[in-house]
Amino acid sequence: MIDTKEKTKPSTLQAISPLVIMIVLLTIGVGFLKLRAEPIILICTIITSMIAKTLGYTWEELQRGIIEKISSALPATLILWSVGLLIGSWMFCGTVPMIIYYGVQIISPRFLYVTAFLITAVLSTVTGTSWGSAGTIGVAIMGIAQGLNMNLAITAGAVVAGSYFGDKLSPFSDTTNLAPLAAGSELYDHIKHMLYTTVPASIVSIIVYLIAGLSSKTSLASADSVNIIQSQLSGIYNWNIILLLPVIIMLAGSILKFPTLPTMVVNSLISVVIGIFIQGFSLKDGFASMINGFDIGMTGFNGKIIEDIATLINRGGAVSMTTTTILVFCSMGFAGIMSVSGMLDVVLDAILSRVKSTFGVVISTIVSCFTVAFVTGNSYLSILIPGELFKKVYLERNLHPKNLSRTLEDSGTVLVPLIPWSAAGAYMAATLGVETLTYLPWAVLNYTGIIFAIIWAITGIGITKISEEEKEKFLTKESEKL
Repeated sequence: MIDTKEKTKPSTLQAISPLVIMIVLLTIGVGFLKLRAEPIILICTIITSMIAKTLGYTWEELQRGIIEKISSALPATLILWSVGLLIGSWMFCGTVPMIIYYGVQIISPRFLYVTAFLITAVLSTVTGTSWGSAGTIGVAIMGIAQGLNMNLAITAGAVVAGSYFGDKLSPFSDTTNLAPLAAGSELYDHIKHMLYTTVPASIVSIIVYLIAGLSSKTSLASADSVNIIQSQLSGIYNWNIILLLPVIIMLAGSILKFPTLPTMVVNSLISVVIGIFIQGFSLKDGFASMINGFDIGMTGFNGKIIEDIATLINRGGAVSMTTTTILVFCSMGFAGIMSVSGMLDVVLDAILSRVKSTFGVVISTIVSCFTVAFVTGNSYLSILIPGELFKKVYLERNLHPKNLSRTLEDSGTVLVPLIPWSAAGAYMAATLGVETLTYLPWAVLNYTGIIFAIIWAITGIGITKISEEEKEKFLTKESEKL
Protein backbone atom coordinates (compact mmCIF):
# COMPACT_ATOMS: atom_id res chain seq x y z
CA MET A 1 0.00 0.00 0.00
CA ILE A 2 1.23 3.52 -0.88
CA ASP A 3 1.67 5.90 2.02
CA THR A 4 -0.53 8.97 1.61
CA LYS A 5 0.92 11.05 4.44
CA GLU A 6 2.14 14.56 3.64
CA LYS A 7 5.58 14.74 2.12
CA THR A 8 8.30 17.27 2.87
CA LYS A 9 9.42 19.48 0.00
CA PRO A 10 13.12 18.97 -0.75
CA SER A 11 15.43 21.80 0.19
CA THR A 12 17.73 23.19 -2.49
CA LEU A 13 20.67 21.41 -0.85
CA GLN A 14 18.81 18.09 -0.76
CA ALA A 15 17.75 18.46 -4.41
CA ILE A 16 21.17 19.43 -5.70
CA SER A 17 23.15 16.88 -3.68
CA PRO A 18 22.33 13.85 -5.90
CA LEU A 19 23.37 15.81 -8.99
CA VAL A 20 26.65 16.92 -7.45
CA ILE A 21 27.39 13.40 -6.25
CA MET A 22 26.55 11.98 -9.67
CA ILE A 23 28.75 14.51 -11.49
CA VAL A 24 31.69 13.81 -9.17
CA LEU A 25 31.36 10.01 -9.24
CA LEU A 26 30.84 9.82 -12.99
CA THR A 27 33.68 12.23 -13.69
CA ILE A 28 36.09 10.27 -11.54
CA GLY A 29 34.73 6.80 -12.30
CA VAL A 30 34.01 7.03 -16.03
CA GLY A 31 36.29 9.90 -17.00
CA PHE A 32 39.46 8.94 -15.11
CA LEU A 33 39.19 5.38 -13.82
CA LYS A 34 37.37 4.11 -16.94
CA LEU A 35 34.81 2.24 -14.82
CA ARG A 36 31.43 1.15 -16.09
CA ALA A 37 28.77 3.83 -15.68
CA GLU A 38 25.91 1.51 -14.70
CA PRO A 39 27.10 0.61 -11.14
CA ILE A 40 27.96 4.26 -10.50
CA ILE A 41 24.47 5.33 -11.52
CA LEU A 42 23.00 2.62 -9.28
CA ILE A 43 25.03 3.97 -6.35
CA CYS A 44 23.72 7.48 -7.07
CA THR A 45 20.19 6.05 -7.27
CA ILE A 46 20.56 4.44 -3.85
CA ILE A 47 21.81 7.72 -2.35
CA THR A 48 18.95 9.63 -3.98
CA SER A 49 16.39 7.13 -2.67
CA MET A 50 17.77 7.54 0.86
CA ILE A 51 17.28 11.30 0.61
CA ALA A 52 13.76 10.72 -0.73
CA LYS A 53 13.01 8.43 2.24
CA THR A 54 13.89 11.28 4.63
CA LEU A 55 11.30 13.40 2.79
CA GLY A 56 8.58 10.87 3.61
CA TYR A 57 8.47 8.80 0.41
CA THR A 58 7.96 5.05 0.65
CA TRP A 59 9.71 2.47 -1.50
CA GLU A 60 6.40 1.75 -3.27
CA GLU A 61 6.16 5.41 -4.33
CA LEU A 62 9.78 5.52 -5.47
CA GLN A 63 9.31 2.27 -7.36
CA ARG A 64 6.30 3.72 -9.11
CA GLY A 65 8.40 6.68 -10.23
CA ILE A 66 11.10 4.35 -11.54
CA ILE A 67 8.56 2.23 -13.44
CA GLU A 68 6.97 5.31 -15.01
CA LYS A 69 10.34 6.58 -16.23
CA ILE A 70 11.36 3.17 -17.59
CA SER A 71 7.99 2.96 -19.36
CA SER A 72 8.67 6.32 -21.00
CA ALA A 73 11.97 4.92 -22.30
CA LEU A 74 10.47 1.75 -23.80
CA PRO A 75 9.77 3.29 -27.26
CA ALA A 76 13.44 4.28 -27.52
CA THR A 77 14.43 0.80 -26.32
CA LEU A 78 12.33 -0.82 -29.05
CA ILE A 79 14.04 1.39 -31.62
CA LEU A 80 17.40 0.30 -30.19
CA TRP A 81 16.56 -3.35 -30.70
CA SER A 82 15.18 -2.75 -34.19
CA VAL A 83 18.39 -0.94 -35.20
CA GLY A 84 20.30 -3.98 -33.95
CA LEU A 85 18.13 -6.19 -36.14
CA LEU A 86 18.74 -3.89 -39.09
CA ILE A 87 22.53 -3.79 -38.76
CA GLY A 88 22.76 -7.56 -38.43
CA SER A 89 20.54 -8.18 -41.45
CA TRP A 90 22.31 -5.55 -43.59
CA MET A 91 25.61 -7.29 -42.83
CA PHE A 92 24.00 -10.62 -43.71
CA CYS A 93 22.71 -9.51 -47.11
CA GLY A 94 25.81 -7.44 -47.96
CA THR A 95 24.35 -3.92 -48.07
CA VAL A 96 26.85 -2.31 -45.67
CA PRO A 97 29.85 -4.31 -47.00
CA MET A 98 29.02 -3.18 -50.55
CA ILE A 99 28.89 0.48 -49.48
CA ILE A 100 32.28 -0.02 -47.80
CA TYR A 101 33.70 -1.80 -50.88
CA TYR A 102 32.85 1.00 -53.29
CA GLY A 103 33.16 3.79 -50.71
CA VAL A 104 36.89 3.22 -50.18
CA GLN A 105 37.32 3.62 -53.96
CA ILE A 106 35.23 6.75 -54.34
CA ILE A 107 35.90 8.77 -51.16
CA SER A 108 39.18 10.64 -50.91
CA PRO A 109 40.81 10.18 -47.48
CA ARG A 110 41.42 13.93 -47.23
CA PHE A 111 37.68 14.60 -47.55
CA LEU A 112 36.43 11.62 -45.56
CA TYR A 113 35.49 13.56 -42.43
CA VAL A 114 33.53 16.27 -44.21
CA THR A 115 31.93 13.60 -46.42
CA ALA A 116 30.89 11.66 -43.31
CA PHE A 117 29.24 14.79 -41.92
CA LEU A 118 27.45 15.76 -45.14
CA ILE A 119 26.19 12.27 -46.04
CA THR A 120 24.74 11.59 -42.60
CA ALA A 121 23.30 15.13 -42.48
CA VAL A 122 21.43 14.56 -45.74
CA LEU A 123 20.25 11.07 -44.77
CA SER A 124 19.09 12.13 -41.30
CA THR A 125 17.23 15.12 -42.78
CA VAL A 126 15.44 12.88 -45.26
CA THR A 127 14.67 10.13 -42.76
CA GLY A 128 14.33 12.17 -39.57
CA THR A 129 16.26 9.62 -37.52
CA SER A 130 19.72 10.10 -36.06
CA TRP A 131 19.97 6.56 -34.74
CA GLY A 132 18.94 5.01 -38.05
CA SER A 133 21.40 7.19 -39.97
CA ALA A 134 24.30 6.36 -37.66
CA GLY A 135 23.38 2.69 -37.51
CA THR A 136 23.27 2.25 -41.30
CA ILE A 137 25.34 4.66 -43.40
CA GLY A 138 27.29 5.68 -40.28
CA VAL A 139 28.49 2.12 -39.77
CA ALA A 140 29.53 1.94 -43.42
CA ILE A 141 31.47 5.21 -43.13
CA MET A 142 33.28 3.90 -40.04
CA GLY A 143 34.24 0.86 -42.09
CA ILE A 144 35.58 3.07 -44.87
CA ALA A 145 37.57 5.11 -42.32
CA GLN A 146 39.05 1.95 -40.88
CA GLY A 147 39.98 0.73 -44.34
CA LEU A 148 41.68 4.03 -45.13
CA ASN A 149 43.52 4.11 -41.77
CA MET A 150 41.79 7.37 -40.84
CA ASN A 151 41.13 8.70 -37.34
CA LEU A 152 38.07 6.85 -36.05
CA ALA A 153 37.33 9.40 -33.30
CA ILE A 154 37.05 12.24 -35.83
CA THR A 155 34.98 10.07 -38.18
CA ALA A 156 32.59 9.05 -35.39
CA GLY A 157 32.24 12.67 -34.27
CA ALA A 158 31.40 13.73 -37.83
CA VAL A 159 28.83 10.91 -38.12
CA VAL A 160 27.18 11.87 -34.82
CA ALA A 161 27.12 15.57 -35.77
CA GLY A 162 25.66 14.84 -39.21
CA SER A 163 23.10 12.44 -37.78
CA TYR A 164 21.85 15.06 -35.32
CA PHE A 165 21.76 17.77 -37.98
CA GLY A 166 18.72 16.03 -39.45
CA ASP A 167 17.32 15.00 -36.08
CA LYS A 168 17.29 18.71 -35.27
CA LEU A 169 15.95 20.10 -38.56
CA SER A 170 13.96 17.37 -40.30
CA PRO A 171 10.15 17.79 -40.22
CA PHE A 172 10.05 13.98 -39.97
CA SER A 173 12.04 13.97 -36.71
CA ASP A 174 10.18 13.35 -33.44
CA THR A 175 12.25 15.92 -31.52
CA THR A 176 11.75 18.54 -34.25
CA ASN A 177 8.01 18.11 -33.80
CA LEU A 178 8.20 17.83 -30.03
CA ALA A 179 10.10 21.11 -29.43
CA PRO A 180 7.51 23.47 -30.98
CA LEU A 181 4.76 21.45 -29.32
CA ALA A 182 6.40 21.97 -25.91
CA ALA A 183 7.14 25.66 -26.55
CA GLY A 184 3.89 26.64 -28.24
CA SER A 185 5.37 27.57 -31.64
CA GLU A 186 4.63 26.30 -35.15
CA LEU A 187 6.68 23.52 -36.74
CA TYR A 188 8.00 25.32 -39.82
CA ASP A 189 8.52 28.60 -37.95
CA HIS A 190 10.60 26.56 -35.53
CA ILE A 191 12.65 24.93 -38.32
CA LYS A 192 13.37 28.27 -40.02
CA HIS A 193 14.35 29.86 -36.70
CA MET A 194 16.80 27.05 -35.97
CA LEU A 195 18.80 28.05 -39.06
CA TYR A 196 20.23 30.95 -37.03
CA THR A 197 22.21 28.52 -34.91
CA THR A 198 22.40 25.40 -37.08
CA VAL A 199 23.80 27.01 -40.25
CA PRO A 200 26.80 28.70 -38.58
CA ALA A 201 27.39 25.59 -36.46
CA SER A 202 27.41 23.48 -39.64
CA ILE A 203 29.83 25.86 -41.34
CA VAL A 204 32.20 25.65 -38.38
CA SER A 205 31.86 21.85 -38.46
CA ILE A 206 32.69 21.66 -42.17
CA ILE A 207 35.75 23.90 -41.71
CA VAL A 208 37.00 21.76 -38.81
CA TYR A 209 36.53 18.52 -40.78
CA LEU A 210 38.20 19.98 -43.86
CA ILE A 211 41.22 21.12 -41.85
CA ALA A 212 41.43 17.77 -40.06
CA GLY A 213 41.15 15.87 -43.34
CA LEU A 214 43.64 18.00 -45.26
CA SER A 215 46.07 17.74 -42.34
CA SER A 216 45.83 13.96 -42.21
CA LYS A 217 48.68 11.85 -43.51
CA THR A 218 47.86 9.08 -45.96
CA SER A 219 50.39 6.52 -47.02
CA LEU A 220 50.89 3.56 -49.32
CA ALA A 221 50.12 1.35 -46.34
CA SER A 222 46.56 2.63 -46.36
CA ALA A 223 46.26 1.86 -50.09
CA ASP A 224 47.49 -1.68 -49.45
CA SER A 225 44.99 -2.02 -46.63
CA VAL A 226 42.18 -0.90 -48.96
CA ASN A 227 43.17 -3.49 -51.56
CA ILE A 228 43.20 -6.27 -48.99
CA ILE A 229 39.83 -5.27 -47.59
CA GLN A 230 38.26 -5.06 -51.05
CA SER A 231 39.74 -8.42 -52.03
CA GLN A 232 38.39 -10.16 -48.95
CA LEU A 233 34.98 -8.52 -49.14
CA SER A 234 34.58 -9.56 -52.78
CA GLY A 235 35.60 -13.09 -51.76
CA ILE A 236 32.85 -13.23 -49.14
CA TYR A 237 29.98 -11.44 -50.89
CA ASN A 238 28.40 -11.23 -54.32
CA TRP A 239 27.84 -7.62 -55.42
CA ASN A 240 24.46 -6.78 -56.91
CA ILE A 241 22.44 -3.57 -57.29
CA ILE A 242 19.63 -5.31 -55.40
CA LEU A 243 21.72 -4.92 -52.24
CA LEU A 244 20.75 -1.23 -52.24
CA LEU A 245 17.05 -2.15 -51.92
CA PRO A 246 17.13 -2.05 -48.07
CA VAL A 247 18.50 1.52 -48.23
CA ILE A 248 15.75 2.52 -50.68
CA ILE A 249 13.10 0.96 -48.45
CA MET A 250 14.46 2.86 -45.46
CA LEU A 251 14.35 6.18 -47.35
CA ALA A 252 10.92 5.51 -48.85
CA GLY A 253 9.47 4.58 -45.48
CA SER A 254 10.72 7.82 -43.97
CA ILE A 255 9.49 10.02 -46.82
CA LEU A 256 6.07 8.33 -46.77
CA LYS A 257 6.03 8.71 -42.95
CA PHE A 258 5.63 5.02 -42.22
CA PRO A 259 6.11 4.15 -38.53
CA THR A 260 9.82 3.71 -37.81
CA LEU A 261 9.69 0.48 -35.80
CA PRO A 262 7.68 -1.70 -38.23
CA THR A 263 9.62 -0.23 -41.17
CA MET A 264 12.92 -1.32 -39.64
CA VAL A 265 11.64 -4.80 -38.74
CA VAL A 266 10.20 -5.40 -42.23
CA ASN A 267 13.40 -4.01 -43.76
CA SER A 268 15.40 -6.50 -41.70
CA LEU A 269 13.30 -9.45 -42.88
CA ILE A 270 13.57 -8.35 -46.52
CA SER A 271 17.33 -8.03 -46.07
CA VAL A 272 17.50 -11.61 -44.82
CA VAL A 273 15.61 -12.78 -47.92
CA ILE A 274 18.06 -10.87 -50.12
CA GLY A 275 20.97 -12.50 -48.29
CA ILE A 276 19.50 -15.94 -48.93
CA PHE A 277 18.96 -15.45 -52.68
CA ILE A 278 21.91 -13.17 -53.59
CA GLN A 279 24.56 -14.46 -51.18
CA GLY A 280 23.37 -18.05 -50.83
CA PHE A 281 23.34 -17.88 -47.02
CA SER A 282 20.87 -19.91 -44.93
CA LEU A 283 17.60 -18.75 -43.35
CA LYS A 284 18.82 -20.03 -39.98
CA ASP A 285 21.91 -17.80 -40.15
CA GLY A 286 19.77 -14.90 -41.34
CA PHE A 287 17.60 -15.05 -38.23
CA ALA A 288 20.69 -15.55 -36.08
CA SER A 289 22.19 -12.39 -37.60
CA MET A 290 19.11 -10.42 -36.61
CA ILE A 291 19.29 -11.55 -33.00
CA ASN A 292 22.93 -12.32 -32.19
CA GLY A 293 24.66 -10.40 -34.98
CA PHE A 294 26.36 -11.46 -38.20
CA ASP A 295 29.45 -13.68 -38.16
CA ILE A 296 31.77 -14.37 -41.08
CA GLY A 297 31.61 -18.07 -40.22
CA MET A 298 28.07 -18.03 -41.62
CA THR A 299 29.43 -17.37 -45.12
CA GLY A 300 31.48 -20.54 -45.48
CA PHE A 301 34.52 -18.46 -46.48
CA ASN A 302 37.60 -20.68 -46.15
CA GLY A 303 40.34 -18.08 -46.49
CA LYS A 304 42.16 -16.33 -43.67
CA ILE A 305 40.17 -13.33 -42.45
CA ILE A 306 42.17 -10.26 -41.45
CA GLU A 307 41.21 -8.58 -38.19
CA ASP A 308 39.95 -5.40 -39.90
CA ILE A 309 37.38 -7.36 -41.88
CA ALA A 310 36.21 -9.27 -38.82
CA THR A 311 35.80 -5.99 -36.92
CA LEU A 312 33.85 -4.46 -39.80
CA ILE A 313 31.46 -7.35 -40.39
CA ASN A 314 30.96 -9.30 -37.17
CA ARG A 315 28.40 -6.97 -35.63
CA GLY A 316 24.73 -6.11 -35.26
CA GLY A 317 21.87 -8.04 -33.75
CA ALA A 318 19.32 -7.10 -31.09
CA VAL A 319 21.50 -8.67 -28.38
CA SER A 320 24.26 -6.16 -29.15
CA MET A 321 21.99 -3.46 -27.75
CA THR A 322 21.55 -5.18 -24.37
CA THR A 323 24.30 -3.15 -22.66
CA THR A 324 22.74 0.08 -23.87
CA THR A 325 19.32 -1.04 -22.66
CA ILE A 326 20.68 -1.78 -19.18
CA LEU A 327 22.27 1.66 -19.07
CA VAL A 328 18.96 3.25 -20.05
CA PHE A 329 17.11 1.41 -17.28
CA CYS A 330 19.72 2.42 -14.68
CA SER A 331 19.48 6.06 -15.77
CA MET A 332 15.69 5.95 -15.70
CA GLY A 333 15.80 4.61 -12.13
CA PHE A 334 17.77 7.64 -11.00
CA ALA A 335 15.55 10.00 -13.02
CA GLY A 336 12.39 8.41 -11.65
CA ILE A 337 13.35 9.03 -8.02
CA MET A 338 14.52 12.58 -8.78
CA SER A 339 11.18 13.33 -10.45
CA VAL A 340 8.72 11.61 -8.10
CA SER A 341 10.39 13.12 -5.00
CA GLY A 342 10.21 16.66 -6.43
CA MET A 343 13.99 17.13 -6.37
CA LEU A 344 14.19 17.87 -10.10
CA ASP A 345 11.47 20.52 -9.82
CA VAL A 346 13.36 22.24 -6.99
CA VAL A 347 16.56 22.32 -9.06
CA LEU A 348 14.77 23.85 -12.03
CA ASP A 349 12.90 26.37 -9.85
CA ALA A 350 16.21 27.48 -8.32
CA ILE A 351 17.55 28.14 -11.80
CA LEU A 352 14.40 29.98 -12.90
CA SER A 353 14.38 32.33 -9.89
CA ARG A 354 17.61 33.95 -11.10
CA VAL A 355 16.32 34.96 -14.54
CA LYS A 356 16.47 38.75 -15.03
CA SER A 357 17.04 39.41 -18.78
CA THR A 358 16.68 37.92 -22.27
CA PHE A 359 20.22 36.63 -21.99
CA GLY A 360 19.35 35.20 -18.57
CA VAL A 361 16.24 33.50 -19.97
CA VAL A 362 18.20 31.79 -22.74
CA ILE A 363 21.07 30.80 -20.43
CA SER A 364 18.60 29.46 -17.87
CA THR A 365 16.87 27.43 -20.57
CA ILE A 366 20.21 25.98 -21.67
CA VAL A 367 21.19 25.14 -18.09
CA SER A 368 17.78 23.55 -17.46
CA CYS A 369 17.99 21.46 -20.63
CA PHE A 370 21.49 20.34 -19.71
CA THR A 371 20.38 19.52 -16.14
CA VAL A 372 17.48 17.36 -17.30
CA ALA A 373 19.60 15.74 -20.03
CA PHE A 374 22.41 15.03 -17.56
CA VAL A 375 20.05 13.57 -14.94
CA THR A 376 17.71 11.60 -17.20
CA GLY A 377 19.82 10.98 -20.33
CA ASN A 378 16.58 11.45 -22.26
CA SER A 379 16.23 13.92 -25.13
CA TYR A 380 12.43 13.97 -24.87
CA LEU A 381 12.48 14.97 -21.21
CA SER A 382 15.20 17.57 -21.85
CA ILE A 383 12.74 19.22 -24.23
CA LEU A 384 9.42 18.69 -22.45
CA ILE A 385 10.32 19.66 -18.86
CA PRO A 386 12.19 22.94 -19.61
CA GLY A 387 9.62 23.72 -22.34
CA GLU A 388 6.78 23.52 -19.84
CA LEU A 389 8.80 25.45 -17.26
CA PHE A 390 9.83 28.36 -19.49
CA LYS A 391 6.81 28.67 -21.80
CA LYS A 392 5.14 31.51 -19.89
CA VAL A 393 8.47 33.13 -18.97
CA TYR A 394 9.25 33.73 -22.66
CA LEU A 395 5.80 35.18 -23.27
CA GLU A 396 6.02 37.43 -20.22
CA ARG A 397 9.32 38.80 -21.58
CA ASN A 398 7.66 39.38 -24.99
CA LEU A 399 9.81 36.68 -26.58
CA HIS A 400 8.32 34.62 -29.39
CA PRO A 401 7.82 30.93 -28.50
CA LYS A 402 10.04 29.91 -31.41
CA ASN A 403 12.98 31.35 -29.45
CA LEU A 404 12.23 28.78 -26.77
CA SER A 405 11.72 25.85 -29.16
CA ARG A 406 15.04 26.63 -30.88
CA THR A 407 16.90 26.78 -27.57
CA LEU A 408 15.31 23.48 -26.49
CA GLU A 409 16.74 21.80 -29.60
CA ASP A 410 20.12 23.54 -29.38
CA SER A 411 20.70 22.47 -25.79
CA GLY A 412 18.51 19.39 -25.46
CA THR A 413 18.27 17.26 -28.60
CA VAL A 414 21.88 17.55 -29.76
CA LEU A 415 23.46 17.53 -26.30
CA VAL A 416 22.20 14.11 -25.20
CA PRO A 417 24.50 12.01 -27.46
CA LEU A 418 27.49 13.70 -25.78
CA ILE A 419 26.50 12.26 -22.38
CA PRO A 420 28.07 8.79 -21.95
CA TRP A 421 25.29 7.32 -19.78
CA SER A 422 22.43 8.57 -21.96
CA ALA A 423 20.69 6.16 -24.32
CA ALA A 424 21.90 8.17 -27.31
CA GLY A 425 25.49 8.40 -26.08
CA ALA A 426 25.66 4.69 -25.28
CA TYR A 427 24.03 3.79 -28.60
CA MET A 428 26.42 5.89 -30.68
CA ALA A 429 29.43 4.48 -28.81
CA ALA A 430 28.27 0.89 -29.26
CA THR A 431 27.24 1.33 -32.89
CA LEU A 432 30.29 3.28 -34.10
CA GLY A 433 32.82 1.52 -31.89
CA VAL A 434 34.19 4.75 -30.36
CA GLU A 435 33.66 5.86 -26.75
CA THR A 436 31.39 8.86 -26.21
CA LEU A 437 34.05 10.99 -24.52
CA THR A 438 36.47 10.11 -27.34
CA TYR A 439 34.24 11.33 -30.19
CA LEU A 440 32.77 14.23 -28.15
CA PRO A 441 35.35 16.92 -29.19
CA TRP A 442 34.71 16.08 -32.85
CA ALA A 443 30.90 16.21 -32.73
CA VAL A 444 31.33 19.91 -33.47
CA LEU A 445 27.75 20.74 -34.45
CA ASN A 446 26.40 19.35 -31.19
CA TYR A 447 28.04 21.99 -29.01
CA THR A 448 28.71 24.92 -31.35
CA GLY A 449 24.96 25.37 -31.78
CA ILE A 450 24.78 26.17 -28.06
CA ILE A 451 27.66 28.64 -28.43
CA PHE A 452 25.83 30.51 -31.21
CA ALA A 453 22.61 30.45 -29.18
CA ILE A 454 24.46 32.26 -26.38
CA ILE A 455 26.05 34.75 -28.82
CA TRP A 456 22.66 35.61 -30.35
CA ALA A 457 21.18 36.00 -26.86
CA ILE A 458 23.92 38.51 -25.97
CA THR A 459 23.69 40.47 -29.24
CA GLY A 460 19.95 40.13 -29.83
CA ILE A 461 20.55 38.73 -33.32
CA GLY A 462 17.95 36.13 -34.23
CA ILE A 463 15.85 36.88 -31.14
CA THR A 464 12.26 37.48 -32.24
CA LYS A 465 10.12 39.75 -30.07
CA ILE A 466 6.33 39.89 -29.99
CA SER A 467 3.92 42.75 -29.36
CA GLU A 468 1.52 42.94 -26.44
CA GLU A 469 -1.32 41.93 -28.78
CA GLU A 470 0.58 38.90 -30.02
CA LYS A 471 1.48 37.98 -26.45
CA GLU A 472 -2.18 38.00 -25.46
CA LYS A 473 -3.03 35.73 -28.39
CA PHE A 474 -0.36 33.23 -27.35
CA LEU A 475 -1.46 33.36 -23.72
CA THR A 476 -5.09 32.84 -24.74
CA LYS A 477 -4.07 29.92 -26.91
CA GLU A 478 -2.21 28.33 -24.01
CA SER A 479 -5.11 28.84 -21.60
CA GLU A 480 -7.47 27.14 -24.08
CA LYS A 481 -5.26 24.01 -23.95
CA LEU A 482 -5.68 23.71 -20.18
